Amino acid sequence: MMKMKNLLILSAALLLLAATLLPATAEAVPAFARTHGLSCSTCHAPFPRLKPFGDEFAGNGFTIPEEEKARDFISAGDDLLKLNKVFPVAVRFDAYATFESDTDVTSDLKSPWGLKLLSGGNLAKNVGYYFYFYMDERGEVAGVEDAYIHFNNIGGSTFDIMVGQFQTSDPLMKRELRLTYEDYNIYKTSIGQSMTNLTYDRGVMMTYGFESTGTGLVGFVVNGNGKPDADAQRHYDSDKYKNFGGKITQDVGDFLGLGFYYYYGKEVGFENLGGGNFDLANPHKNEVTYWGPDFTLGNGMFDLTCQYLVRNDTDPLFTGGDVDVETTGIIAELVISPQRDRSTRYLTLLYNQIDSDWGAYNDETFTISGTHLLARNLRGVVEYTRNLEQETDRGVVGLVSGF
Repeated sequence: MMKMKNLLILSAALLLLAATLLPATAEAVPAFARTHGLSCSTCHAPFPRLKPFGDEFAGNGFTIPEEEKARDFISAGDDLLKLNKVFPVAVRFDAYATFESDTDVTSDLKSPWGLKLLSGGNLAKNVGYYFYFYMDERGEVAGVEDAYIHFNNIGGSTFDIMVGQFQTSDPLMKRELRLTYEDYNIYKTSIGQSMTNLTYDRGVMMTYGFESTGTGLVGFVVNGNGKPDADAQRHYDSDKYKNFGGKITQDVGDFLGLGFYYYYGKEVGFENLGGGNFDLANPHKNEVTYWGPDFTLGNGMFDLTCQYLVRNDTDPLFTGGDVDVETTGIIAELVISPQRDRSTRYLTLLYNQIDSDWGAYNDETFTISGTHLLARNLRGVVEYTRNLEQETDRGVVGLVSGF
């Protein structure tokens, strides 16, 4: 085990050194950059991580209002029709090689690890859309994940509505925009047979901002059971309940942001009797809550995000008993950008911890990840993760591209 650990550390160090010596002279232009004639660095630093301008661009329905020109749209003699002359399409391709200790497969070539088709743009004034289709996710056709229509600045205010499919962790941090191979683990953790976590769900999300005070409000209503196929009655939801959540944020000066997240839902399920059989005659209910504070602190060179989440389940095995399982999660992420948004090299430190009344869900990892831009839309990744709970190691070398 020690040999494997030393080899992983040495390999990661050598590969990180090699990556930093590669030239970064090329620059390509994917979907939105093609449409607006701008560099990817206008919105990302590095991609897919968004800068403030990128957040604003997405919030405006993937348009730059002052840059819109009639020549960019098809003239069909109908004032109610607004079609882009060029349909914005892009592709993201991720490929990795992993090296792990204490497993039967100590090395693995994961290429592609992800291949997705993305599109987003303007449908009408203050209305945009976005979706992506996973043509290959971990070797499977995963289908549509993010997919929504976004109504911006409703009634001339800062009120927005997003309808479709999204992650209920988006008000915390967007998993799809992280720089690391390692995930934000508490978001994707479900307890027992519960179908509820903080990843993809179907519903409506609303946001409102108080510009004078720097206060932001987010609220959402979702089915609460993820994104399963429709059943024989063409229902996505598996029960009569809807889940609710939201977040309040507060800017404190130019560098500090505070937030508080809350989520509540109910779900109906059946006890697992073993052998693939469930007690379908006796449905039971599980109530799920999440709550917790977070803060962001950063100046563009050092950006720190820390989150603490508490999850409570009343009956996650659907046995009809009053079980009450508490699970806590911590995420702490520091992104170092030596030249701020003009950097070509980035360092990410990520800490994950899960502590549950049911010890099987306990987890604790520490990750150090180096990113080097070979081009604005092509980056190399070298990463090392130590699983402190299982006492195992993982090294990762990868390429992430968008075109």
